[in-house]
Amino acid sequence: MKILVRNLDRLVTDAEILDLFKAYGKVESCVVVKDAETGKSKGFGFVEMPNPREAIKAVKGLNTLKLKGYGIKVKIAEDKA
Repeated sequence: MKILVRNLDRLVTDAEILDLFKAYGKVESCVVVKDAETGKSKGFGFVEMPNPREAIKAVKGLNTLKLKGYGIKVKIAEDKA
């Protein structure tokens, strides 16, 4: 299940996001999206968790959590159809 994580501080790393989500279950992938030209974070990222139940728990547990002073927004990512 793909999860969208928004409102990230520009200095947050993939590893920091991974550590948050690992507490809720298995994480298949975790990436903070970066600008192709500058390499700087765009302030959002995606986490992939294979177990839907664990993913939903992570969303509920982490949404609005303060990370480096920012209240992050976490939700199930919508498919682009």
